[in-house]
This record gives sequence, C-alpha cells and structure tokens, in this order.
Amino acid sequence: MKVIAVIPARYDSIRFPGKLLAKLGTKPIIQQVYEKAQNSGLFAEIVVGTDDQCIFETVDKFGGKVTLTSKKHSSGSDRIAEVCRKIICCQDADIVVNIQGDEPFISYEPLKDLIDSFQDENVQVASLMHKMKKDFANPNSVKVVCDKNNFSLYFSRSIIPFDRDKNEDMKPEYFKHIGVYAFRREMLFKFVEMPHGKLEELEKLEQLRLLENGIRIKMIETDYEGIGIDTPEDLEKAKKLLELKPD
Repeated sequence: MKVIAVIPARYDSIRFPGKLLAKLGTKPIIQQVYEKAQNSGLFAEIVVGTDDQCIFETVDKFGGKVTLTSKKHSSGSDRIAEVCRKIICCQDADIVVNIQGDEPFISYEPLKDLIDSFQDENVQVASLMHKMKKDFANPNSVKVVCDKNNFSLYFSRSIIPFDRDKNEDMKPEYFKHIGVYAFRREMLFKFVEMPHGKLEELEKLEQLRLLENGIRIKMIETDYEGIGIDTPEDLEKAKKLLELKPD
C-alpha cells in the first residue's frame, strides 16, 4: 500500500496572510510541517501544493518537493487532488494524507493510526479527533459525534451532543475534529467532483459534503490536540510551545 502526504499551502488567509512563511523557531512554518511529515518515515512521497511563488521558492530552497497549483481552488482537498493528478510520483498512490500546512506539531502516532485504519477495506476516508476538556461553545472548534464504530454521524460548530436533561449519570463527551484527512485516492477524486451540499454551506465545513453523499468518515481518537496557526496570536502560542518541546 503506497501512502503519500500532500501539504496544501495557499498564501491567502483572511486572518493571517502569508502565515506559512512566518518563522517558527529558526524555520518557516511550512518547513516545520514538511520535516515533521518527512521524519515520521510513513510516506513514500511528500509534496507541497501551493498557489504562491514565494512558498514554492521557500520549499524548493530547503529541498522539499513542491508544485504550483491553481489559485482558484476553494479547499485544500481540491488542491491535493490537482497534485495527485499532475505529479507522476503521486499517480499510483493508494492512500493520500492531507496534512494541513499550518499544523507544525503533527506527530508520528496520530498519522500512523490514521494510515492503519485503512487496513479495514470499508474505510474510504479517515480523520482525527480528540476529547475536549473546555471551550465547547467555541464555533471555531468543530465538534464531531460518532456511531459505536467511530464513524462520524455529524460535524458541527454548535455543541453536539446537546445535554438536555443534565443527567449526572450520563455526562456527554465532546470531541474536537482535527483537520488532518486521509483518502483512498479514487475517493478523493470523487469527493472533489461532488456538488457542494446545503449542510456544508450552512456550517462552512467541507467534510459534511461526504456525509450528505452517504460517505462515512472513520474517526481516529488521538491525544494530539491539533495546534493550527490561524492568527498571529496562534503563532505566539506556537513559539512558546516550541520552547517547551523543541523536538
């Protein structure tokens, strides 16, 4: 089973344009992410797909594999699909892992567990989640509820499940979705061809497109909490964390 990683890396970000070029420690964020994927030893190929010449040149300079992609993509999944179609070394991949370019602390264990889930032939798409301890009402923390086999039932920016009766004997558990995905290659191509759904447009969550089309997502519980860098304030938090765990 050939497993590759594609890191979608667009320049524009409403809250933090050019964030992937910002320094975290001595390296740009995009280099930190690339090297974490590389050091995991899990991937036959790692490719950055970007719409920006500066990001392209930065990745090329540190020796990473990179390709320019369209500026018109509406999601990272569209960008990785383009990479998988155009780059020869990606065209025979069985599993494609989408590692967000702003997740510099992604580690071996959750990536390995994500990949291992595809030993089940029923798994077409998989993603990560972790148990929440606070911040349940934050709409930027996307919640997920699952069936007994940890296939997702729904994702929402709202609090799910809703604890109507406040029963002390049955306290709900809340899980945050971490936006690291893995697809069987052909399912990735089917996904990006699906029309956007009503729930996806309401919640602004592309994974709901899969659920609306009857595609189940296997959710892998992990201790990794996901530290995406979306704002300059997030970068400052990441710098402090890097000081505590430089490896």
